[in-house]
Amino acid sequence: MGVTRQKHAKKIMGFYRHSFQFREPFQVLLDGTFCQAALRNKIQIREQLPGYLGGAAQLCTTRCVIKELESLGKALYGAKLIAQRFEFRKCSHHKDPVSGSTCLLSMIEDCNPHHFFIATQDQDLSNKVKKKPGVPLLFIIQNTMVLDKPSPKSLAFVQKLQTNQLVPEYQKQSIVELKEKEGLAKQEGEKRRKRKRAGGPNPLSCLKKKKKKTQEGQEPSAQKKKRRKRKRNR
Repeated sequence: MGVTRQKHAKKIMGFYRHSFQFREPFQVLLDGTFCQAALRNKIQIREQLPGYLGGAAQLCTTRCVIKELESLGKALYGAKLIAQRFEFRKCSHHKDPVSGSTCLLSMIEDCNPHHFFIATQDQDLSNKVKKKPGVPLLFIIQNTMVLDKPSPKSLAFVQKLQTNQLVPEYQKQSIVELKEKEGLAKQEGEKRRKRKRAGGPNPLSCLKKKKKKTQEGQEPSAQKKKRRKRKRNR
């Protein structure tokens, strides 16, 4: 595994960890096209993927993906054998199976609450995944697994979060818990108190006091002049 590719993956994983609260073990949903590409390029997904993502990974798929591979016959028999070794995640199509791409898209609705990765070679599916924020995308180029960079949709979502324009309730709670855990809430409270205490005298009030002093100092000198004039008249 190249050092540059590993740094690239580490940077992207940092983004999803901090911005979308992805945690180990990472759940990776694979479709038939990804399994077929891994077989063709002799990639050991279970052994190589955790090292690439920098943490433990749970490889999983759905019944719809298996049904789709079975319907495609002998050409994808090897891909079906690989997919059957993974854990199954429940989908809402157990009675009426749908295509693998449709099924995986349904698993990441509502801002991907289960923090799934999507592993596919299907370009149409990839384009649809990129339109949903917070969904990491994996694909294979030649004999190498690649984690795609965050989509513009994900970057825009994070920017809105930072400006407090769009903060889901579950993320508000997680932010509060993180602050309490790291002791940031106490530090913020102390900073606010210090700001209230810090404050010098009002410069305008000082100016007013100076004017009063000058007026008071001028009054006795005026009275002295009047007394001198009276003495001369006498």
